[in-house]
Amino acid sequence: MPPIAHLDGPALRALASVTRPPFVPPPEPDSADKPRDRIWELAENLHCSIVGTCLTNSEARAILAKLGRADARTISEHHLHGEIVQIAGRKDGGGRLLQKTLDRRHEREIERFAEARTADAVRALWKSSLERGAIPGAYWAAITHPATDWPLVQEIFGEVHMLSHLVGQSNRADIRRLRHLEEELGRRDEALAARDERIMALMRERDDLGKRTRTIEIERPIPATTTIEPPSTRGLEVRLAREIAHATALEERLAVLAGAAERLSADLATEIARRSVAERELAALEAALDVPSVDTADSQTSGRLDGQVILYVGGRRRQVANLRRFVEARGGRLLNHDGGIEDNLCLLAGLVGQADLAVFPVSCVSHEASLHLKRYCEAQAKPFHPVRSAGLASFMHVVTPMASSS
Repeated sequence: MPPIAHLDGPALRALASVTRPPFVPPPEPDSADKPRDRIWELAENLHCSIVGTCLTNSEARAILAKLGRADARTISEHHLHGEIVQIAGRKDGGGRLLQKTLDRRHEREIERFAEARTADAVRALWKSSLERGAIPGAYWAAITHPATDWPLVQEIFGEVHMLSHLVGQSNRADIRRLRHLEEELGRRDEALAARDERIMALMRERDDLGKRTRTIEIERPIPATTTIEPPSTRGLEVRLAREIAHATALEERLAVLAGAAERLSADLATEIARRSVAERELAALEAALDVPSVDTADSQTSGRLDGQVILYVGGRRRQVANLRRFVEARGGRLLNHDGGIEDNLCLLAGLVGQADLAVFPVSCVSHEASLHLKRYCEAQAKPFHPVRSAGLASFMHVVTPMASSS
């Protein structure tokens, strides 16, 4: 039997490298396969925006009621928000209940985002939801998605944060306008009440004067056949003439006050109509911004313009871009004419021929442009609608019913 050759250390390592396969590290697990983040695992600075965007006040009150809070139904909305934000960071202090409520409310969006495997895919789904206005469910699904990294969290949080500023500015402007109208209506009501009381007093005074006049006429003695009239008769004549003149002046003043009351009533009706329009515009704006997170077959088709073309004449250029994004997000197309500032008014006829509806803000368009637009629309049997202002709320008040009926 031949002797076995002695193998030193380097030889043994060389032999092992030939007979043993190289080491291959196991593949890292896909981040999308990890479980979704829980709300108490998220950064604390995200809790406020999640509660304010993804949870309704009624759901928040129900959570407090389940946790045994006696003031769950009476606590103010501000304190309610603060209580839920505090709960969000406590896993065993209500955080589990809050997590279940949010998951149940936004189940459809969570399932839609579950198809994403990378942060870029999550970002694409978020952008799509943002353009459609379906923000609450998409925000919760994107923030808690396992593939969402910290830069994407900061990007999504920033967009929701700025959107809340825009909505707050619009709502505050509408609220200030409504409060101003309410104060103005209150002053008009007080003025009308004071005028009514004064009119009633004048009418009572006129009736009293009439009774006194009739009494004086009854008590007036029959003239004597002599040419000399008693001194008392001349005094009654003077007094009667004075009373009649006073009654006539009161009737004239009463007529003036009645005319003023009619004008105030007309002004009040105009203010009430303006307030009603402002309230409807605010309701249309809130309805467009508060889109429910659970999509149904009806909600996917409602609010779409389906290729309809809207002509917007006048307005301000910096606002026309917002109107165009609003129309295009709903599948429509917006044509714009500046009302004759730079665009020729002769172009209006061709634009009206392409449009399904013409809209112009009465507060931001020339009288000549509005006359041309009405003439072209009537000639081509196209509907046209004046709006109160050049803002987005007035425009949405006209376009939203059009989208709902399409």
